[in-house]
Amino acid sequence: MASLRDVQNQIAGVKKTKQITKAMNMVASAKLRNAQERIERFRPYANKFYEMLGDLAAGADESVHPLLEVREEVKTVGIMVATSDRGLCGAFNINIINTAKRLAREKAAEGKTVKVWCIGKKARDAFRKLDFEIVRAEADSMTTFDFTLAASVGNELIAGYISGDLDEVHVCFGEFVSMAKQPPVDLMVLPMAAQEKNEAESAATGDYLYEPSVEGLLAELLPRFIKVQVYRGLLDTSASEHAARMAAMDNATKACDELTNTLTLLYNKTRQAAITNDLMDIVGGVEALKG
Repeated sequence: MASLRDVQNQIAGVKKTKQITKAMNMVASAKLRNAQERIERFRPYANKFYEMLGDLAAGADESVHPLLEVREEVKTVGIMVATSDRGLCGAFNINIINTAKRLAREKAAEGKTVKVWCIGKKARDAFRKLDFEIVRAEADSMTTFDFTLAASVGNELIAGYISGDLDEVHVCFGEFVSMAKQPPVDLMVLPMAAQEKNEAESAATGDYLYEPSVEGLLAELLPRFIKVQVYRGLLDTSASEHAARMAAMDNATKACDELTNTLTLLYNKTRQAAITNDLMDIVGGVEALKG
């Protein structure tokens, strides 16, 4: 059985760990408010952008813009993976990485070349161990990023698609659904698939009149659409990271409480055993003197 001092040291260590996890929970909660506000403000814009661009693309020919062109043979696939820079957020990062790995291996098994853009230290570290080509690795950028990062990555993806170096582009990120749900998402952004509307949807949304021409609008909006989707993935990942860390630190704090109770019970049992041994030694000594 462990000594009293050992048990006391363990209890003290668990209590200090609880202080750390509780503080990290509070920090994640404060950061989540800002990140959640950013994605909630931006998501309606991104959704409406996709809806409007789908309406535009549905009435245009593929030859109007290179980003609408669907390649007959897909030889090279680009995958952008967005994770956090830090850990201690449960299985959040590993779920995104596994989704991206699964996609990359499926494409590689079909004989396609896979190129990866890693945004976040966890994504970079994970794909460094694999055989896929890493075109760009951004570490320590998820804490203070803005649209500039999304524009830079988006320009690289667009340039690769237009030049023919990429035939298909996917974005993998963690979608912020709620405090308890941040599922990994695999979103194909290139080629931009035209949305097919049924009669009910067409009647509900109506027909739009565009000025200038549809071709001119597509030339301006399609590159911006890619950047918007990349930025949305970064914002979703940022909010999801803080929500996942809050949940992980809350579970760790509860585990510390349970472990403290278990160690306190062990301490009491150990102390009682020590007292019993002392009493037995005293009684044994008294009986020896009587003899």
